[in-house]
Amino acid sequence: MLLTLTGVEKSYPTSEGPLKVLHGIDMVLDAGRSLALTGESGSGKSTLLHLVAGLDSVDAGQILLAEQDIAQAGDAARAALRRGTVGLVFQQFNLIPSLDVAANLAFQARLAGRFDAAWMAELAGALGLEGLLARYPEQLSGGQQQRVAIGRTLAAKPRLVLADEPTGNLDEATGDAVMALLLRLVAQTGAGLLMVTHSARLAARLDARLHLSHGRVAG
Repeated sequence: MLLTLTGVEKSYPTSEGPLKVLHGIDMVLDAGRSLALTGESGSGKSTLLHLVAGLDSVDAGQILLAEQDIAQAGDAARAALRRGTVGLVFQQFNLIPSLDVAANLAFQARLAGRFDAAWMAELAGALGLEGLLARYPEQLSGGQQQRVAIGRTLAAKPRLVLADEPTGNLDEATGDAVMALLLRLVAQTGAGLLMVTHSARLAARLDARLHLSHGRVAG
């Protein structure tokens, strides 16, 4: 098993006291499999993704990723996981303004020591970025920036891809192409894919679905 969550709980402080966002979440994702995380707004989907990425800490429970307990790992260990094991596609593009598209695409792969020029060229073609490689983020539309952010993540061939509405800023045809790339990465490399989506159509393309309701796994 690539990823195992056991009894994961998370609360946030508010002026009226702690607000519990996740209530004892259990989940398993095997290598080479994809899982859609669905649920209404405020159900805890993005919070769960941030916990798995090591961007936030659990209140209780265990998150095992590649046999390492993220919940007990320090900041340096979590950063190392994000650099070499986990690929993040969140709604914020987080492109580097001083780098052109080609350098942004290669950035994560070079950081992880897994730069593959042929794979990057294939990604650029599939994402419709061939004619944009010399441009800078400020010269791109929101949808184009999203495609660069997705390509940057996939270029590093991570063991686990965490994606929060990765096609939300894309038209349907490009979104479908991105989904095909994500699923092909899973098939080719044995990576896992955990994807938050509101789209029942996209969720149906993944191997399994976990539905959250008010911070709990719904049947």
